[in-house]
Amino acid sequence: MDEACDFPKWDELIPDALGLIFKNLSLVELLTVVPRVCKSWGRAVSGPYCWQEIDIVEWSRNGKPETVERMLQLLVSRSCGSLRKLSVSGLAGDQSIFFLVNHAQSLQTLQLPGSHVNNSVMERAAAMLSSLTSLDLSYCINIGAQALEALGRHCKSLATLRRVMHPLEVIDKLSQDDEALAIAATMPRLKHLEIAYLLVDTISIVKILENCKELELLDVRGCWNVKLDDKLVKRFPNLKVVGPLVVDFYDMNGWDNCSDNSSSSGYLPWDDVDNEYNENDFWKDELDVGMWFYYDVNAAADAGYDWPQSP
Repeated sequence: MDEACDFPKWDELIPDALGLIFKNLSLVELLTVVPRVCKSWGRAVSGPYCWQEIDIVEWSRNGKPETVERMLQLLVSRSCGSLRKLSVSGLAGDQSIFFLVNHAQSLQTLQLPGSHVNNSVMERAAAMLSSLTSLDLSYCINIGAQALEALGRHCKSLATLRRVMHPLEVIDKLSQDDEALAIAATMPRLKHLEIAYLLVDTISIVKILENCKELELLDVRGCWNVKLDDKLVKRFPNLKVVGPLVVDFYDMNGWDNCSDNSSSSGYLPWDDVDNEYNENDFWKDELDVGMWFYYDVNAAADAGYDWPQSP
């Protein structure tokens, strides 16, 4: 029994150690349970040790834009510049993007599916996102080649890009070949590229293959104008091409390993949060959603969502 007393108590662990332990907890537990255990745990969870990775994708899908922005600013502020990965959906305001880039200049992974940022905002923000290695701009209908070109010029280490679109969101567009050409011209270090349902043709894809020589995965599902013959693909022995044929998710054995998106934190129907904001500001019932974005193929299959089949 005496030997057991030599070990430090839980409330005496240094913040770094507590942060490593708390990373195994859910976001709801971090914000509502841990701060109430003791003062030292409250200080640890209020500091940067628990906020190097922030994933609020599922919760942000159901939140009002102003609520999402306030939560994002709260969590990013807690990271104190140590943020390495951020996942948030439907980001609406320019203010949030500029707040992010000014407070998270060491960011390596940025996932913004379904966000409403535009070319102008991303062009100005790109210079402060130079540390990015992974970027997800799927279902962002207000950006195009200008934003991708700016990001490619400044994010020299970018290895993963997801620019998946929903077929109904591009139905009024004639072409998105300019986006593919911007990728080819400015992102030579890409290893993982997903551009499902982008309106591109074969010439643009060939340009990507010729310029992005380190590419290991290319997803062109639903890109019906792309025709890649075996002879062309064999020129790139390390490359795996998915598409343009769209198959049922239940037939895609092993495809869950092709995307590097971690599962998100889930719904956050919390009663209150122990911070400077009023407890009712964040956690109201906001379950009406106009559109769901299934950028995780397993989640899509579970929900019964099916990609449009080949024409």
